[in-house]
Amino acid sequence: MPHAPRRAALRATLRDRELDALLVTNLLNIRYLTGFTGSNAALLVSAESDAATVFCTDGRYLTQAEHQVPDLERVIDRPCDVALAQRAGKAGPARTGYESHHVTVESLDILTEAAEQVELVRAAGLVEEQRLVKDEAEIEALRMACAAADRALASLIEHGGLRPGRTEREIARELESRMLDHGAAGPSFETIVAAGANSAVPHHRPADAVVHAGDFVKLDFGALVDGYHSDMTRTLVVGKVADWQRELYELVAASQAAGRKALAAGTAVSAVDAAARDVIEEAGYGEQFVHGLGHGVGLQIHEAPALSKAGDGTLLPGMAVTVEPGVYLAGKGGVRIEDTLVVRQGAPELLTLTTKELVVV
Repeated sequence: MPHAPRRAALRATLRDRELDALLVTNLLNIRYLTGFTGSNAALLVSAESDAATVFCTDGRYLTQAEHQVPDLERVIDRPCDVALAQRAGKAGPARTGYESHHVTVESLDILTEAAEQVELVRAAGLVEEQRLVKDEAEIEALRMACAAADRALASLIEHGGLRPGRTEREIARELESRMLDHGAAGPSFETIVAAGANSAVPHHRPADAVVHAGDFVKLDFGALVDGYHSDMTRTLVVGKVADWQRELYELVAASQAAGRKALAAGTAVSAVDAAARDVIEEAGYGEQFVHGLGHGVGLQIHEAPALSKAGDGTLLPGMAVTVEPGVYLAGKGGVRIEDTLVVRQGAPELLTLTTKELVVV
């Protein structure tokens, strides 16, 4: 991963905000900027150069830090945020940003005392704003995560994993196991398997409900590769398809296609939501589409931007997002179809390649 260019981009932002440094305490942001994957760290990013940037972790991660963060000065201490605040204080009067969306009120008092004459300035979301647009190394990790999920589902279906008589919980466990077999470090989140009427519950948790012939089975799952998350939902039918199931599926598929078509650089995120939502509302099911159209994915399974009615901002090339409309008929069944895509100049890049034709198993 190109961590040094990411820090260089952040330094430019710090200079624009008239900050001399940024104290980074969010572990995902530290991973993004350094590659460090341990459970305790802090990073003091200098607006001047990498030579003045300092990474801190504790003794448990000495060897790991040498391997993962070889290009920065390393301090072994604890607590790391206090150690680096003291380091900033010794450098003399300066404006140092801190991640105010991550630091507690009590921690801020401790950091302020440690930093002495340094002015600590609220600087929420600077790294997250940079993370909105993925670089090609991140997109490749997302591709690999999506491919692991695609292959796992194909393998599950091929080996009869969705046959009647199996429970939701059994299917979920097997799907997660198959993702590991196909290169994932783990699941992106708790796998959703929802059969029959449970498919009408958007975030149903797998239980001992048994799959029956004629059921919708909704599978919402993802793979984790190099810290990056994939996200995909497919709704299938076990056995013979009823007319109402096909009609509902085709409606959601048309909505999803409209959302994907609207996914263009420069488009307002709320307009993308509207493109998909209008299809469902015109069919009379607007009240049964109960969530936003999608969300960003990356080092977190849910991150900015939010594709929703209330979403702010416009799409930029390199953003990775989901498009996942759904219609849920309580007590009967529901359909959601979800892909992970990357916004490009022109048509978006589709990362989840499993067919969106109605699969009957």
